[in-house]
Amino acid sequence: MLVGPYVNGAATLVGAIAGAALANKLPERLRTSLAPFFGIPSMVMAVVMIMKLSHLQVVVLSGIVGLIIGELIYLEKGIGKAAASTRGVIDRLLPVPKGELTQEQFLEKFVAITVLFCASGTGIFGAMHEGMTGDSSILVTKSILDFFTSMIFATALGYSVATIAIPQVAIQLALAFSAVLIVPLTTPIMQADFSAVGGLLMLATGFRICGIKAFPVANLIPALVIAMPLSALWTRYIG
Repeated sequence: MLVGPYVNGAATLVGAIAGAALANKLPERLRTSLAPFFGIPSMVMAVVMIMKLSHLQVVVLSGIVGLIIGELIYLEKGIGKAAASTRGVIDRLLPVPKGELTQEQFLEKFVAITVLFCASGTGIFGAMHEGMTGDSSILVTKSILDFFTSMIFATALGYSVATIAIPQVAIQLALAFSAVLIVPLTTPIMQADFSAVGGLLMLATGFRICGIKAFPVANLIPALVIAMPLSALWTRYIG
């Protein structure tokens, strides 16, 4: 029985609700200083994952091709529209934290943390690992970080952050159930390149959360899909 995706989703949900409920009681300086900090763990984990790569060319090419695909299908724009709709509904039902962000600022941060929660290499690998072995330790560990991360971001973004738990659980369950079919077809080299591409996304997410550079993180998501197939082709025909 799968445990990790549900624990991770619950941690995100409870953390977001708690953060939004306490938002008006926390000093503005505390919320302002803590939120950017969570970009740093993302970048640290990204460096660790990128160092696992087998083919630098595959990682770079996956990022470029994935970004092109994401831009052509307006992936980030679509996520932004969905986020705006979610915010409108929830903010009418529940109180909004003090110091409300503008629509542009909200979408900027919401898209970044959606990728951080739903498309991080740790979450993807953790879900696939549990699907194959039944070991939920990776996702449970990730849940601890996600609890506090969602709490801090919810102090600024409100209860909308809680909705991220829905796609997060759905994606992890889909990966876990499909892992039995996918993982046997992969090699350690493919998995290493896949992790490195996931690291690219996490690095871009970290820069975005810290306010250093607003990379189009969501448009990079297709890179995860093409990473392992491209790695297999590169290994077979180029070496």
